[in-house]
Amino acid sequence: MNATTKAFLQLHTAVFLAGFTGVLGRLIDLNEGWLVWYRMLLSTLILLLILLFSKKSIRIERKYLFQCISVGGMIALHWVFFYGSIKYANISIALVCFAATGSFTAILEPMIYKRKIDLFEILLGLLVLLGIYLMFHFDVQYKTGILLGVAAAFLSTLFPIFNKRIIQKVPAANLTLYELGGGWLLLSLLLPFYLQFSPASTAIPSVSDWFWLLMLSIFCTVLAFQLSVSALKKISAFTANLTYNLEPVYGIALAFFIYHENKDLGKGFYLGISLILLSVLIQTLRVWKKRTT
Repeated sequence: MNATTKAFLQLHTAVFLAGFTGVLGRLIDLNEGWLVWYRMLLSTLILLLILLFSKKSIRIERKYLFQCISVGGMIALHWVFFYGSIKYANISIALVCFAATGSFTAILEPMIYKRKIDLFEILLGLLVLLGIYLMFHFDVQYKTGILLGVAAAFLSTLFPIFNKRIIQKVPAANLTLYELGGGWLLLSLLLPFYLQFSPASTAIPSVSDWFWLLMLSIFCTVLAFQLSVSALKKISAFTANLTYNLEPVYGIALAFFIYHENKDLGKGFYLGISLILLSVLIQTLRVWKKRTT
């Protein structure tokens, strides 16, 4: 197995695990701010214990510390908006809006890395935006949830772009540890202000909440995050973000099966997701063709 194939397998495994985040998030009876706060805290502690028991160094160079904390803050806000999207819409809508990452990456990655804009990537990104527009146009009752979902997608665009630069210098596990820990610290500072706009009925998880938070932290955060970060060593941020558009497929299938959300969605949703899946298929075939020629 060559390095590129391994990277794709790592990435798709991470995407599959990420598909469970929406379902698990809905099972947890906390508001989105507290949910993310506990998720990041538990994930940081779990990863720290893993590194300490494996006797691996957790040090990173000081010059990368601020970058890790900054990216962690983006991740924290992304998750808050994502779970807010579920609250104001549903799992399926939140996950499909996540597909806008490809559109934002096609524009932002060339700007940040100062490379030529790929017009084909722009066209694929526009195809995704058209899919989201169809949902927005036909399913107006989910307007707030869609807007929060797009905001979450914009933030999720940024951290793979910046991570691709840092991962060349910092081990994946250490990078994950400092980003999750840094994100938790920043969220701790912002949470009191956020709760003024979105009050929470409780800040203490129930017994079942603790169980689902652990599942969310171990499998959908620590494991998935490390796999996706490792994959960035061999594939572009745009391909990673576009591949993550498959996350809605897994998440929506689960939402349909467990919560029967298909009964609440109209034709705009199905038209939109069809265009998004088409963009993912085209980019995947395009990347594989480049690798084999």
